[in-house]
Amino acid sequence: MAVHAHPDDESSKGAATMARYAHEGVEVLVVTCTGGERGDILNPRLQDDPEVQRDMTGYRRREMAAAAQALGVRQLWLGFVDSGLPEGDPLPPLPEDAFALVPVDEAAEALVRVVREFRPHVMTTYNENGGYPHPDHIMTHRVSMAAFDAAADPERFPQAGQPWEVSKLYYDHGFSRARIHAVHEAMVEQGLESPFAEWMDRWDRDDRAEKVTTRIHCADYFDRRDRALLAHATQIDPDGFFFAVPRDLEREVWPIEEYELVHSRVPTSTPEDDLFAGLRP
Repeated sequence: MAVHAHPDDESSKGAATMARYAHEGVEVLVVTCTGGERGDILNPRLQDDPEVQRDMTGYRRREMAAAAQALGVRQLWLGFVDSGLPEGDPLPPLPEDAFALVPVDEAAEALVRVVREFRPHVMTTYNENGGYPHPDHIMTHRVSMAAFDAAADPERFPQAGQPWEVSKLYYDHGFSRARIHAVHEAMVEQGLESPFAEWMDRWDRDDRAEKVTTRIHCADYFDRRDRALLAHATQIDPDGFFFAVPRDLEREVWPIEEYELVHSRVPTSTPEDDLFAGLRP
């Protein structure tokens, strides 16, 4: 089970991993906490599209269905409302119906119901910073952590189904510094213009360490990831940085996706090359 904040997050974070496991016969469920209703239109081709402007919610639902099909996964809406990304100094208050303002227990109960029904062995989510500090990403982290514990506790939310212990919990490290650095250096070496030059400059001034424990080889599924990304047409610019890296170079330099093992209820040792390490016969 991969828990994400908005439609499109699943296609930019861990998508090739999910596609690989789905192709290998693992049942994969994406849980999308919000409908992405307040997302900006990031694709210049659609910024004046009347259908998008008239029905952003429906459009994003159709995009999500196409992305799930591309990855070969199931998808479920948790039913909360996109908080939007506040901008300004000082930041404006969030809308009253924002996911980020929902009591954590209320949102966790909704996720616990899904966990107890689906009964996953592995859950992935975001770290305490949300991967990046969008209020819905931070809330997704808080809700995922609460649901991981509560789903196994028969005294928590007894009306939400029979208790279920998720065996392993991971943070996704989709935009790891190591990945961006490796791809950037390879592009520069080949005389190509890297889309990550500004990222590198910013990270050179940021010494926070990343805690990667698990690397999943999934280059054979980058094409499915790309189809899923392109399905989110309002959010992904086909001429943007996602597609500026030649795929042959990416497969050679960085054929993996990275995760951080946060909790395990089964014996395992790191580094791992399988999210199901310790669970397989």
